[in-house]
Amino acid sequence: MPFTLPPRTPPGPRRRSLLASAAGALALAGCSAPESDSDTTGSKRSASDRARARAARDSETLAARYTAVIAAHPPLAARLDPLRAEVLRHAKAFTTGLRASATPSASASRSGAAAPSASASAAVPEREKDALAELAAAERTLADKRARDLLELPGETARLLASVAAAGAAHAYLLTEDGK
Repeated sequence: MPFTLPPRTPPGPRRRSLLASAAGALALAGCSAPESDSDTTGSKRSASDRARARAARDSETLAARYTAVIAAHPPLAARLDPLRAEVLRHAKAFTTGLRASATPSASASRSGAAAPSASASAAVPEREKDALAELAAAERTLADKRARDLLELPGETARLLASVAAAGAAHAYLLTEDGK
């Protein structure tokens, strides 16, 4: 009868238990670490406040683009007004809770008016289809920028930026649908 050795198990913890405990420790550290969305010094704005102010300005610029297209192509107003209103709500969401000094256009977005922008009021294409394509490209570009930016931001600000980026992508889709 052949002699078989018992299965050899190395002394100490196994690889799976080490990985599980390491993952658990990381999860606990991530859950218990305080999240700082604002700077406590009061003199400097936090990265989150700066990102929110920048996102509000971007939304206001985009709303001004919508306004310019609506002015140049009044038949598109029914289609574009709801999207423009949504973009203004995004600007307001970014400025809600920011200190008054966080963004110079915060009061404009709170009142529902878009801050004027030289780039937004630039020449609108003569053809409606081209104007819609330009708006869709602007929405896509801004949504992509916001998706990249959210990776470096803390909790609530990142969630807000992700939500608005998704809405921007949806707007781009709606603008390219040709009224189907």
